[in-house]
Amino acid sequence: MNALDPPAAAPAVTVPPHVWFVVSAFFHYLGPAFAVLLFARVDVLGVAWLRIVAAALIFAAWRRPWRAYRAQDDAGRRLLLAWGAVLALMNACFYTAIDRLPLGTVAAVEFLPVIVLAALGARTGRNAAALGCAVAGVYLLTGVQFASAPVGLAFAFANAALFATYIVLADRVAKRDAVSGIDGLAAAMLVAAVVITPIGAVAALPTLGDPVALLAGLGVGVSSSVIPYVCDQLALARLARATYALLVALLPAVATVIGIVVLAQLPTVAELTGVALVIAGVGLHRAPG
Repeated sequence: MNALDPPAAAPAVTVPPHVWFVVSAFFHYLGPAFAVLLFARVDVLGVAWLRIVAAALIFAAWRRPWRAYRAQDDAGRRLLLAWGAVLALMNACFYTAIDRLPLGTVAAVEFLPVIVLAALGARTGRNAAALGCAVAGVYLLTGVQFASAPVGLAFAFANAALFATYIVLADRVAKRDAVSGIDGLAAAMLVAAVVITPIGAVAALPTLGDPVALLAGLGVGVSSSVIPYVCDQLALARLARATYALLVALLPAVATVIGIVVLAQLPTVAELTGVALVIAGVGLHRAPG
């Protein structure tokens, strides 16, 4: 199939891609904020497992992703396998990081590799300024947290590298003709469920007797891995990667606001300055080509 199924096709075409991005940005960090609240009942990696498995089951019922996998050539299948593995590892690192660090800090660190790669690929004054802003911002943020949460920072930087890889792989899937981006996402999510199981399934076992935790895990999966990732695909299918990269400048600010409202994580002046510098860096940078 080259297009979305009829029920999804109309809004995918008529709604501007920037709207899909805004919805994705909101849920990208709202879901994890709820996950932080769930950490009181379930181990961090158990929450990551619940999120991915819940999303995989929803996608399996909705999109029948095995059809998308069969429709791919060998290169397409390798792409979906890689994307699924990245999704699993990224979520595990992200949740481990936000268990130890403020949500806004982790969100800001996510964008450093994207800016570094852009600066290396297109050596311009603009990208040099962007890199300078981002490095200064991340330095402020990590300087605040390094003494108290070095493990959290290590996982935040690992998540950042995986997030940059996620953007590249998601963009490639969104623009392939063999299958729709959402069907590709559904197939990758099944792969992610397989990869995350040996990492987080044991930690999630106590939730089997806790209906509240199971429902909360389902809610985190929908708000974190279904809504934002579907919106990403609908946006990427119609946006140039450079435009998408510019829009992600909003994400650290969104994460900071959600951290304040949902988690009462009030940032210091230094942390706010760091987030603002990262946002400036993301806004300034231009990807090669």
